Amino acid sequence: MATFSLKTVQKIPVDLDTAWEFFSNPANLQAITPSNLGFEILSKHHGSTMYPGQLIEYKVKPILGIPIYWMTEITHVQDKAYFIDEQRFGPYALWHHQHHFKIVDGGVEMTDIVHYRNPFSFLGTLANSLMIKSQLKQIFQYRFKVVEELFGKWPSEQLNIVEFHKSA
Repeated sequence: MATFSLKTVQKIPVDLDTAWEFFSNPANLQAITPSNLGFEILSKHHGSTMYPGQLIEYKVKPILGIPIYWMTEITHVQDKAYFIDEQRFGPYALWHHQHHFKIVDGGVEMTDIVHYRNPFSFLGTLANSLMIKSQLKQIFQYRFKVVEELFGKWPSEQLNIVEFHKSA
């Protein structure tokens, strides 16, 4: 079973406190997720600030509008530097998402690194080539656009997506 990785980098013309406050609040996830995915936060007791051990429950409809339950745990948090969410239950055999924040001249550089593994062995690898990889890219492209609309555009910045495939 193959493990896939995706890395995105976006510069945001805001201070670190503003970026951290927005991205570390689970309530803002829906705003940066395409509406066609039917993303909805289900959990009511997850709090408004990220902390290690925090569980967040969602419903998402990635394929044919069929709802899928997804639970992630915030496993690591270093205030205003990074946080990591890992799937505890959901559509992937593995989901590990790192969110990094770094001060740069004029704002913040935000880097996302996702490692994921699809279920169903070679069928999951095939599904990745046919659909999953492009859907994840579209999600990050959408987020890039929304972040620009919310916080302003970085001069001559384009979404930088690096993908690579690792074997099991």
